Amino acid sequence: MSSGRVLAFDFGLNHIGVAVGTESLGSAQALTAIKAQNGIPNEQQLETVFKEWQPDYIVVGMPLNMDGSNEVMTNRAKKFGHRLMTRYKLRVYFKDERLSSVEAKDEIFNYHGGYRSLVKNKGKIDATAAKIILESFFESGGSAAGFDFSDPVGKKQ
Repeated sequence: MSSGRVLAFDFGLNHIGVAVGTESLGSAQALTAIKAQNGIPNEQQLETVFKEWQPDYIVVGMPLNMDGSNEVMTNRAKKFGHRLMTRYKLRVYFKDERLSSVEAKDEIFNYHGGYRSLVKNKGKIDATAAKIILESFFESGGSAAGFDFSDPVGKKQ
């Protein structure tokens, strides 16, 4: 089990939520939402997050239908994860993210200011969804649990 830092992403077309955590502690915190255009993240914001947090690996939320089948966004999220893997030379795990945005809205509504907080800051929803994805990843066994992943070419294990 890795004890290092992990970045998690809640992929979206206009915003990509980001959270950070430590697998050995099983802890995660919402960070920010990176602006995106048609699913392509703002490169400067993305680079800033990676430089600041220097993760050991990455988790990307995998959008799926409620029956577990792929949906329209599934392949786009995979493509996003593969781009991160190639650019940062880090292993990328893909974690089922069903209902993470619903949970994020519920958490923000109940614990962080109610309806106004939901309306005021869409990025907070995306970042909280990324945190929920990462917490779920840790609760399900983390990097040792056998999740689908991609490794960068030439990376030593």
